[in-house]
This record gives sequence, C-alpha cells and structure tokens, in this order.
Amino acid sequence: MSKAITIGIDIGGTNSVMGAVDRDGNILAENHISTKDFPDINDYVKALYGAVAETLDQLGSGYELQAIGIGAPNGNYYHGTIEEPPNLIWDGVIPLCEMMSKYTDVPVVLTNDANAAALGEMIYGGAKEMKNFIVYTLGTGLGSGIVINGEVLYGSTGFAGEIGHIIMVPGGRDCGCGRQGCLETYASATGIVRTVEELMGQRRDDSVLRKVPSEDLTARMITDAAKEGDRIALEAFDKTADMLALSIVNSTAFSSPEAVFLFGGLSNAGKFLFEPVERYVNEKIQSIFKGTVRILPSEIPENNAAILGASALAWKEIEK
Repeated sequence: MSKAITIGIDIGGTNSVMGAVDRDGNILAENHISTKDFPDINDYVKALYGAVAETLDQLGSGYELQAIGIGAPNGNYYHGTIEEPPNLIWDGVIPLCEMMSKYTDVPVVLTNDANAAALGEMIYGGAKEMKNFIVYTLGTGLGSGIVINGEVLYGSTGFAGEIGHIIMVPGGRDCGCGRQGCLETYASATGIVRTVEELMGQRRDDSVLRKVPSEDLTARMITDAAKEGDRIALEAFDKTADMLALSIVNSTAFSSPEAVFLFGGLSNAGKFLFEPVERYVNEKIQSIFKGTVRILPSEIPENNAAILGASALAWKEIEK
C-alpha cells in the first residue's frame, strides 16, 4: 500500500523551497528553485512543477501524492491567487493554483505564509489539541494566523488576520504598507532595531550597541547584548513586549484564544521577550480573560517551518 504524502511549497522573493511531507511531519525529500530567475510567471510555474516532479522522483515508488500546499506573500486561499505581492518580481493578480493545476490532477491550495504557519502549528506543533489559537510570526515584519473553532480566519476577502497592520500608534512609524504606526513597525526584528536607535538617541547609557553602525544592527545583536545586561537592549525588549502584549490583549477580546504562539527570529530571544510579554498581558487583559490565554513558543522547527506549514495546508484541505 502506498504511503500518502503532500508537497509543501514556500515561495520567497529569492528562492522557492519545497518538501514531500508525510502525515507525521517528516520531510522525506526536499528541493528548491530560484524565484527571481523567472520574470515570466509561466516559465516559473513550469519550473516549479518540474521541481515538484524531481522531488517525487527522489522518493521512488511506494508514495502517493495527495495534494500540494503553497505558502506565498499575499496568497489568497479563496481564489488560489497571489495578489500584488510586495516582495516578488511579478505584479498584479497571479492565478497560481489554476496554473499549477495544468500540470497535476491533485488539489493545489494556497494561502499566505503566516496562515500556513498557523496550520503547521495545528497539524504538527503545539496546537494539535487546540481549536482556538493565534500564531505571531516575528521576522522582518509581523505576520499572524488566527484559528477560530478549528478553522483559519480568512474573512470575506481572504486577507483577514493581519494583526501586524493594526495601527497601534496613530501617526507613528512609517510602515511598508503605506500607513503609519502599524504593530510590525514596533514588534518585529526591524521594529526592535528602530527602538534601540531611538533609545540611543534619547539616553546616555553605555551600550555595546553604540559601536555598531546603524545599517549593521540586528535583532540577534540586541538579544546578545540583553544577555550581557545591556540596559538599552533590555529596555528595547521591554518596550517591544509592551506593544506586543497590548496587541495580544486586543486580539483576545475578539477571538479568545487558548494560546498565542510566538514564532520567528525575534522569538528566539527567549525569556527577554516572553517574560515581559506575559507580565504585560496579565496587567492589561480584561478580567474575564485572565488566566485563559498562554504565551508559548512555537514547536515547529524554524528551519523547516515554511515547508511544514504549506504541507499542513494541503493536509487540511484533504480533511475537508
């Protein structure tokens, strides 16, 4: 009897990576192509499916492909389209699932990368027994996937759940979305760098971070400085956690999650982020929600998260 697998594909601005994944989350074979080498979307889709076929060939016989899941910037689950992607080389609305379906008979489904991360947490990670939770992806920006009653929240347009673009500070920091004061400009890897730069301009505390040129400063450096007791770094984490906690409190008011999972580069700061976030959530949360929401690290390995999230989307579609 053949073993069921799905293919998970993550489309990034530089590379598109993929893997064949079984129901237990084991990645059995991997492959990739360069995204930026295909300015013609038709050529890209042909190469993408070619890489899928190569991945299946790596496995040999004894496996049966059930579905293909794709995570992509501005991926719309309802329409199977990538719409006005900010970090890809193609413009407009790309009917990717329809285009991929010309090469295969199995279902092809697509969503954005943060929703895929939430599905990965549900299928393979810490949310296996949960029906209501939120995943925050704390990378260069801030993505989020919201699950309510066991289903990802897509809304009427397919783009619901953009917590990173909730305006936290009217007239605040410029955001890549064209507005000002969005959460991701404060609670992300780039956000905490901006916070450190502001603090160093406002205060005279000694800090190892003052020796780093602005363009070279990273969230990892700030974490390393915090571990050494650097006051600027510690206050930056405190301010970041305060903003993040306020968004969690607001999100809890409308979705009442069992847990909020923090994933991505900034979450690797560990106690320097999690402890103040938990403290501020407990201080700010409405009394009826006290003690009902946990702040947890993701249980999905970061190096495989994109593939696992996309494959989880495929498994979820099969279940339907």
